[in-house]
Amino acid sequence: MNIDRNYASIEQITGTYLNNRNVKNDLPGIEKNRLFEQILKEKRESVSDTPELKFSKHAGIRLEQRNIYLSEAQLKRLSDGTKKAYEKGIKESLMIMDDMAFIVNVKNNTVITAMDQTENSENVFTNIDGAVIV
Repeated sequence: MNIDRNYASIEQITGTYLNNRNVKNDLPGIEKNRLFEQILKEKRESVSDTPELKFSKHAGIRLEQRNIYLSEAQLKRLSDGTKKAYEKGIKESLMIMDDMAFIVNVKNNTVITAMDQTENSENVFTNIDGAVIV
């Protein structure tokens, strides 16, 4: 194999030998870093624009049984808390809001169960790896 030693960077070699797949050979290093930062920012923004918070069938039943009704403002707070939990790497979160508690599967953006303060007299929550007070 004959190797051309006139390349200035590994990116240029990679681009040549991999048929220029996803490599911009004509951009200087600073431009490439800006491009990477822009892509990373866009990905983070798309994560923060998560879909609407969902309620599992179980959570819906619990809300109905316990006469828990959420206002639009409370739903927004719960959704914002879920986003914060996601940013911190929490997978199953306890969300405490006003006199209510919710267990949320953060990855799936889904409320698993809900209760009010009178429902959980022991104040014990299991199978969570983080808590957010909203």
